Amino acid sequence: MNELIFNIEGMMCNGCENRVQNALQTIEGVEKVVANHVDGTVTVTLNNNIDEAIIKEKLEDLGYEVKE
Repeated sequence: MNELIFNIEGMMCNGCENRVQNALQTIEGVEKVVANHVDGTVTVTLNNNIDEAIIKEKLEDLGYEVKE
């Protein structure tokens, strides 16, 4: 399994965390998602190789800015 950590801006509450987690878990190959609005991080555990750009695009579609 592979783990990716994204720093994002725009998550303000637990509702935002749930929204991010639910959206990313719809991507095939995503095993687990943990979003933390306090830290501004999203940790994604993958069970196979997924292009990181797919996850970034989904986060941006939700209205969040992914910081490099």
